[in-house]
Amino acid sequence: MMLAQLFALDAYGQQRIVTGRVLDNATDENMIGVSVQVKGTATGGITDMDGKFQVNVSSADAVLVFSYIGYQTEEVKVGQQSDLTIRMKEDGELLEEVVVIGYGTQKRKMDNGMVYPSFYPSEIMEAFERDEFDCIHVHHPMFVGPCALYLKRKYRLPLIYTYHTRYEDYLHYIPGLRVDEKSFVLKKKAIGLIRTKIIPTYMSWFANQCDLVLAPSAGMQKILWEYGMRSRSAVFPTGLEKSFFAMDEQKAKEIRKTYKGDKKHLFVTVSRLEKEKNYEFILRGIAKIKEEAGDDFHVMILGDGSQKGELKTKAALLGIGNLVTFVGNVKNEDVKHYVHAADLFLFASKSETQGIVLAEAMAAGTPVVAVHAVGSDDIVKDGVNGFLTEEEESRWAEKVIEAAQPENRFKMKKAALKEAQNYRSDTLALYEEMLYNQCICGKAMDRQKDGKGEYSYENGEAHGEGAAMAVHKISHIA
Repeated sequence: MMLAQLFALDAYGQQRIVTGRVLDNATDENMIGVSVQVKGTATGGITDMDGKFQVNVSSADAVLVFSYIGYQTEEVKVGQQSDLTIRMKEDGELLEEVVVIGYGTQKRKMDNGMVYPSFYPSEIMEAFERDEFDCIHVHHPMFVGPCALYLKRKYRLPLIYTYHTRYEDYLHYIPGLRVDEKSFVLKKKAIGLIRTKIIPTYMSWFANQCDLVLAPSAGMQKILWEYGMRSRSAVFPTGLEKSFFAMDEQKAKEIRKTYKGDKKHLFVTVSRLEKEKNYEFILRGIAKIKEEAGDDFHVMILGDGSQKGELKTKAALLGIGNLVTFVGNVKNEDVKHYVHAADLFLFASKSETQGIVLAEAMAAGTPVVAVHAVGSDDIVKDGVNGFLTEEEESRWAEKVIEAAQPENRFKMKKAALKEAQNYRSDTLALYEEMLYNQCICGKAMDRQKDGKGEYSYENGEAHGEGAAMAVHKISHIA
């Protein structure tokens, strides 16, 4: 009698939890980001990093629908089961592809060589008329950003935006927006208004038009929240290819011999030689290291830029010209050898969005000494894989000297290599695929809630569930 009553309660709507795991039928690997939905309802979720899921059902007659881009949809009746193992098969008729279309730019360039992209790229419009896509990933909120919004609305596609740059920090590269001590007060106020009000307001508006906003660091995500972003967001840093972890000890040894000479320590820093990279602070900090600990070290500065001549003069005036080598531009594939050859990576930029160069340094096993800033704060664990200080030369120099001590450096080297594992591109690619799948399946679920059913792409609207993942990533070429 009691059992009968329990089953009757279940049949009449008592909620219970069903858990399980979803595996790839061919490889037995966990499937991340699979959509799990109770058929005919809005109840559901997705599988986690271990392929596991948990969902509430109200009846033994409930049917769970498992869907993932490029795989056959599976439907399973729950019955009295409380733990399920689902094996999904690839759908051979579906093709997954990511389409990246380069489009033209304007002839004009900013002072730092960056190009102005086109406002209405015909190449993108033609691609959407010719091909079918399931979502759009845009990387610029202005210029091509409105184009992406137009396509999102026309074809009813989910739009993903990656917030790469704090544009308010780069206004000085645009003719007419540069201010100095000679500028009129009214112009200074106008530029200040653009920097503190207009750009944040626009960024907030654009982000809130998107289905998902990706920020390269937690600090950048926080900035968008402060601007007023309400859209769904996730932290998604730029990944490092396997090659960043493969070091050539012989090349590093040769670099160390060339630049360290008979000095005790060799330090390195890498970035464009521009105002926002805060190189004047680094040079003053180097002078302070010399003052506090002597000159038994050398610093390699990799990169080029408009401030190179000015910085060389500054180094000479500070009396550290013989302690610094402006190496210039180095091929991307060779930068890691210079970083690996160094004892420490020095950094002071406060305009970074994610500090990817710091991740590259840690992949080379080189601890970092940096100033507190968005990007740096997200990857440098103070006292663990490096040091973080306020923007004060004496304190920064003190930490460089402390980090250079063998017992500290070797301990931090291990921690740096461990931290870099979080930035492996193969791992991040799985996470991004999961995020894409969430957006695509979420859009399909929204259509079901609206009662509008499937859509035909030919009629100017996106196709629904079970479609191949064709992701349009909007980029540009010079």
